[in-house]
Amino acid sequence: MKKGLLFLLLFVTIHVFSQDTITKKDIAAASKLFDLSFTEKEIDTMYAGVKENLIGYRLMHKYAINNSVQMSIAQNPVLPGMIFPTKQEKIKWITEKTSMPSNINDLAFYSISQLAYLIKTKQISSVALTTFFIDRIKKFGDTLACVISITESIALEQAKRADEEIGAGKYKGLLHGIPYGLKDLFAVKSTKTTWGAAPYKNQQIEEDAYVYTKLREAGAVLVAKFTLGALAMGDYWFGGRTKNPWNLNSGSSGSSAGSASATVAGLVPFAIGTETWGSIISPSSTCGATGLRPTFGRISRTGAMALSWSLDKIGPICRSAEDAAIVFSAIHGTDGLDASAVNKPFNYNPSLDIKKLRIGYAKNYFDRITDTSRLELKVLQTFKDMGVELIPVVFPDSGVYNFNIMDIVISAESAAAFDDFTRNNVDDEMTRQTPFDWPNSFRVSRLMTGVEYVNANRHRYTLMQKINEAMQQIDVLICPTRGSGNQSAITNLTGQPAVCVPIGFDKRNGLPQSITFLGNIYGEAAILLAAKRYQESSVWEDMHPPKFK
Repeated sequence: MKKGLLFLLLFVTIHVFSQDTITKKDIAAASKLFDLSFTEKEIDTMYAGVKENLIGYRLMHKYAINNSVQMSIAQNPVLPGMIFPTKQEKIKWITEKTSMPSNINDLAFYSISQLAYLIKTKQISSVALTTFFIDRIKKFGDTLACVISITESIALEQAKRADEEIGAGKYKGLLHGIPYGLKDLFAVKSTKTTWGAAPYKNQQIEEDAYVYTKLREAGAVLVAKFTLGALAMGDYWFGGRTKNPWNLNSGSSGSSAGSASATVAGLVPFAIGTETWGSIISPSSTCGATGLRPTFGRISRTGAMALSWSLDKIGPICRSAEDAAIVFSAIHGTDGLDASAVNKPFNYNPSLDIKKLRIGYAKNYFDRITDTSRLELKVLQTFKDMGVELIPVVFPDSGVYNFNIMDIVISAESAAAFDDFTRNNVDDEMTRQTPFDWPNSFRVSRLMTGVEYVNANRHRYTLMQKINEAMQQIDVLICPTRGSGNQSAITNLTGQPAVCVPIGFDKRNGLPQSITFLGNIYGEAAILLAAKRYQESSVWEDMHPPKFK
């Protein structure tokens, strides 16, 4: 009886949901999209199963799923045999003693350490410093199209609390009382979280993101939420295009567009960005910031918009490697709510002798540079002048990254993250609709099979093994930011940390250029020290766009 009822229900379900909307010709045509070929007999045998699958899909589509819901499969950048320190050592920061500038506008480009010294020694209050940066945001934010919202009431409340705590002798550390901004894909209660996209420009998520909570606990002061390319792509958002502070006719790149632009223009001492594939490194390089993309899983993504669960990473955008180390030391870790996030030590030693690090350079990328005046070559010479013996390393690229693994992984996951967005035609409300924007990308991705996604991730695992093998002989790998083949895609897939710093200006367009330091898994301390030592031997991080001084 039960068996008969089950068959009856199955028959009714098939009739209601399928109604023979799939034909055998459809299967034959669809197979071509997946590089397959089926015989007529095979299609006959498949036909009932394909229709039954469609029933399951349609049932699933009746239940909306929030962007914040994770996959049950969590990416892990750690390979078998990897061993990491377990104890967090106390970081002995080097105090930058300073005094208030004669020209108050110079404060805009003081380092975090300098600002912290001014606050700790009560040369300036957090309220006064916060008001100073809010005024700069109001003055220059529209010029750069880099601000989505100014969180003035939150900022003044947090700044007042910081002053009270410091006055009572409860100093929390270098970020206590320091203003900053967030990329507007992080939820903060009582604020809009727009994701940079027109359909969500009035969205409020009543949650505090993990990274915001960590910074609040450190005493930092949130002054603004900055622009991002719509749904974390590029520098075009629902209000226009974020500008490059060095040339207002150029975009800032993205997707952490506003975070990079605002930091470089001195609207905040630092900002928080995210990267799935280039979204910290690219705008930082383009605008002349120091951008840290940490190891995958280093910082919990709770309260952040999900684009790709196995690729999304959070990191600071600053004006120096030392500032990036200060911010990272406060925000790394997990709340236990992000399945991929971990607590691992960050044992940064700003006093360490650079010659104690094994520093390599990507020989196969540098060998492609035929113009001997290229700035990247001068970086290598700077390290040689420090007494560093650079180790040539062939970065695994050609013959390893044989097809676009990244495109398959990011396309499948992002389309899933925005399933309802596509299915309910919310995508029609997006400002940009080119073949290269998310609306079309999500639609194209719907024609990818689960088999291809799984196999791409199996190739990804092989890639992780190859990169680990190449990186074992070094602590830091110096790599050109541009002209480095598939390096960006590869290291985002493997989860390797990277930091980029400015190295001068392109003689063709006058825009900043950068170098990238790659590290081993959880190796942020080494790459930040290398970047710090380079910046101590150069002048580029001290150069600021004239329009914003």
